[in-house]
Amino acid sequence: MRRNLAARIGVWSAHHRRTAILGWLLFVVLATGIGGASGMVEMTDAENATGDSARAEQILDDAGLAHPAGELVMVSAAKAGEWRDAAREVSAAVERTGEVRNLAAPIPSKDGKDALITFDMKGDAATSADRVQPVLDAVSGVREKRPDITIHQFGDASAGKWLGDLLSEDFKKAEFTAVPLALGILLVAFGAVVAALLPVGLALTACMAAFGLLSLASHQLHLFQTTYSVMFLMGFAVGVDYCLFYLRRERDERAAGRDAETALRIAAATSGRAVLVSGLTVMVAMAGMFLSGLMLFKGFALATITVVLIAVLGSVTVLPALLSWLGDRIDAGRVPLLNRRSRRGARASGSFAGTILGPVLARPKVFAVSAVVVLLALAAPALGMKTESLGLEKQFGSDSELSVAYRNIEETFPGGPAPALLVIQADDIDSPELRKALAEFGPDKVTVHRAQNVAEIEVPLPDGRSDLAELRDERVPAAFDGTGAQAYVTGELAGSVDFNDQLKRGIVPVFAFITAVTFLLMLFCFRSYVIAVTSILLNLLSVGAAYGVMVAVFQHGWGASLIGSEGVGAIEAWMPLFVLVVLFGLSMDYHVFVVSRIREARQSGLDTRAAIDTGIRRTAGAVTGAAVIMVAVFAVFGTLSMQDMQQMGVGLAVAVLLDATIVRMVLLPSVMALLGERNWRTPRGLSRLPSPEHGEAEAAGAVAEPVPSGPGLHG
Repeated sequence: MRRNLAARIGVWSAHHRRTAILGWLLFVVLATGIGGASGMVEMTDAENATGDSARAEQILDDAGLAHPAGELVMVSAAKAGEWRDAAREVSAAVERTGEVRNLAAPIPSKDGKDALITFDMKGDAATSADRVQPVLDAVSGVREKRPDITIHQFGDASAGKWLGDLLSEDFKKAEFTAVPLALGILLVAFGAVVAALLPVGLALTACMAAFGLLSLASHQLHLFQTTYSVMFLMGFAVGVDYCLFYLRRERDERAAGRDAETALRIAAATSGRAVLVSGLTVMVAMAGMFLSGLMLFKGFALATITVVLIAVLGSVTVLPALLSWLGDRIDAGRVPLLNRRSRRGARASGSFAGTILGPVLARPKVFAVSAVVVLLALAAPALGMKTESLGLEKQFGSDSELSVAYRNIEETFPGGPAPALLVIQADDIDSPELRKALAEFGPDKVTVHRAQNVAEIEVPLPDGRSDLAELRDERVPAAFDGTGAQAYVTGELAGSVDFNDQLKRGIVPVFAFITAVTFLLMLFCFRSYVIAVTSILLNLLSVGAAYGVMVAVFQHGWGASLIGSEGVGAIEAWMPLFVLVVLFGLSMDYHVFVVSRIREARQSGLDTRAAIDTGIRRTAGAVTGAAVIMVAVFAVFGTLSMQDMQQMGVGLAVAVLLDATIVRMVLLPSVMALLGERNWRTPRGLSRLPSPEHGEAEAAGAVAEPVPSGPGLHG
């Protein structure tokens, strides 16, 4: 009898378990070692930018005019002029470090109570964060000696240092919190130490291998600094879930009286196939980010595709080999109390699902409408979503030292911390027309690089976006039209505006791609265009609800203090597109797993409503366990320090929670019950293709030869 791909891989691995296990370990060690030795290459400002900002940054890069890392120190006193001695001490202290250049005389504020000291870090701006500590210590030394004077520091190097340290601490926190948390949940779910360790171990080794391969790939596709965090978030959650689905099915079959060999074959042919389909769907959905036109998303796509691919390979190859090798030892390290709870929990999950399904299937129209209303109500705040590239002052919270420094400098010297940078390139930068145009911006603000025929002009933006719009739409065209020069505006605010504009253009092809691909994959997998369409609609409801919660919490600040965060008035610019793609992929974990079991029951002869009841009852334990783990891992990221990590963690955690409860337990069964036999309508073209195998009988008879089990590691 013909076997599906997952069944063939699983049985091969069980028969060649030495090769599968040792091959996996060798792959992980080599990928981790080689990737670690190569190091990760981060993207430049020009690569991360788009639009006019990218053109401006590219002109500077091509001309070899790398921006130095600029630093600002504001010295404040109670009375006008009292800052002078402290300002001189600060200037002398930072100059003694030997790390600075272009140290300017203090600029007094309008009321004379404050002064701004500006200077640049020597050397490459990309490595300035590694060399700024002596400067920070010098400023701190003056601050400690002069308690009567308030001193704030903000700049590229100091912010980069802060960000790097925080990312390192946050990543360690995520790793050391998520792993024990997942292990504890699995221990409760399985009641045995070995069964709990297996998914965690495979997920961690998959992440390690993916880290190494991504480091190698970064030499071709440069990455954003948070890409590793995104990879770990996705890889660990998905890796544990895939192993959980597989292991849960194998244990369920053994509990139903199957022998170990048959149970493993059924798990390989059913849950193994669901893992393959789910993983493929996630990877294809992630590939949609390549259409965004932004290198940031290309890096995210590469990272998530890599880690999901490795997690899938581990789940369908080394996992069945380990299950075959361990045999009954998979239940080693039983914790009697937890083991009893595990068994009661599995029964309780099915019983609880049955309690919910009874009224849902009895009155499907009422429950379908109610579930849709709840999800739409949660999604409502998303209608007022505002996005922006959150600056470091918003990323760290309003009370952080960096945010306080930025805010005080910005209030006293408007436009100081984040001025626009006007970049001009011409065949002759010294032409009379250009000299006249440049003079209009003030000679003290213009830097001319004659050898490169490039000029730079710093333009403060006290009123933010309105000043930027005026600069781009009026001042620049009026000054440089007819001069033959190219003039582009970059800077923090300009980059944020350009990034948002590109996202608005890029989200349409990305959305079209992932919906089309999801439809085709579901159509081919289940031979039903009805299931394919409902899959997309259910996903959109989950995504909309996640958007609404993110906007309510992080844009408006509703309940943000409960998770140690705050409203910042906007959602991180890259978050909506990222969450859309990730949730379209991840929701397939549950959807494929649940609908596969419903189809199995339907193929065994049950009518649609009975098949829905049976399929959801049988998957309730695995879906609940997988959802709890995903929600827990994502929630850990919601407790980290940076605003974008908090938004991502909370958004994904809420979406998965809603997806596993309201969508899978209420909306999916009620909609399928309303559709009835129409769920299984197969297009004529697909009806002639071989039908995908879901049935237990087919899986059990997939292989005639016995699968080895028990002690011993032999090929």
